[in-house]
Amino acid sequence: MGLFSRNGKRASGGSRAKDGTRLFFATDVHGSDACFRKFLNAAKFYDVGHLILGGDMTGKMLVPIVRRGDGTFDARYGEDELRGISQSEMTELKDRIRRFGHYPVVGSADELAALEIEQERDRMFREVVTQSIADWVALAEERLRGSGVRCYMAPGNDDFLEIDSALEGSDIVEFAQDRCISIDEKHDMITTGYSNRTPWDTERELEEPDLRSQLDRMTQSVRDPDNLIAVIHPPPFDTEIDKAPKLDDELKVEMKPGVGVVTAPVGSTAVREFICDVQPLLALHGHVHEGKGEHHLGRTLCVNPGSEYTQGVLSGAIIELGDGEIRRHQFVAG
Repeated sequence: MGLFSRNGKRASGGSRAKDGTRLFFATDVHGSDACFRKFLNAAKFYDVGHLILGGDMTGKMLVPIVRRGDGTFDARYGEDELRGISQSEMTELKDRIRRFGHYPVVGSADELAALEIEQERDRMFREVVTQSIADWVALAEERLRGSGVRCYMAPGNDDFLEIDSALEGSDIVEFAQDRCISIDEKHDMITTGYSNRTPWDTERELEEPDLRSQLDRMTQSVRDPDNLIAVIHPPPFDTEIDKAPKLDDELKVEMKPGVGVVTAPVGSTAVREFICDVQPLLALHGHVHEGKGEHHLGRTLCVNPGSEYTQGVLSGAIIELGDGEIRRHQFVAG
């Protein structure tokens, strides 16, 4: 593995090869504003021409902030019970909530009482999440316009179907889901955020044969599989990058005396079979936050940068491609 300094140049001091294609891949930011802003900054920071954001872009929780009659606010976040905070303190709290991937909702006690109703809570959650993705797209357009950097984004199995509308139609952000995209004169990229079945029954899950069919359909448009980049949210089954805590029938983490947390492979058999059959140059995965690492299946380098979004840390991978080869790659976090 070749090494880069933080600005993306080789650690030895030499600048990057001009005829290589350099990309930065991150995934599973789960709504973290801090991680998304770092993702956009990575283009300049690491001197890359392509930004790829994998699936599970959205967060998991609404945080009510109650507006009191005297103009102050009450809220509970984490272990903090906040009473009578000022407008400026509330703004700081909203920023903190968004930093860690949650969504603040401000209203009177009567307005927020609707969140007690499951149907209304779900409606509001989807609305807030979709708007947050639209805001991210607008920020990407502002930061990247005129830079020459290409930015690709696709949802994951945890992401509502509604967010697709917020990702489509931008002239800066390229909606990559279920598409074959030519990223340069040699390399094509196919992308899916759909996963194999999970215990959580999320909106973008497929049976293994259907997931394989989706991958095969996109591959029909690929010019040269030897130069293919396959961005597939779930990692291949039974590899170094798909181990997660094993759950029992009640969805509790299994523990073993003297060992601790028991892990098990949770990746996709269809993805493994696809990679072994097609042998793309590079496969980029997420889905399993604990699965940071790399694994070779034949000639294919499979990469999962992992996720530390709960700490506001962006985990990613810098990869430089040549014609039919991966010249160097490096995991980064910050």
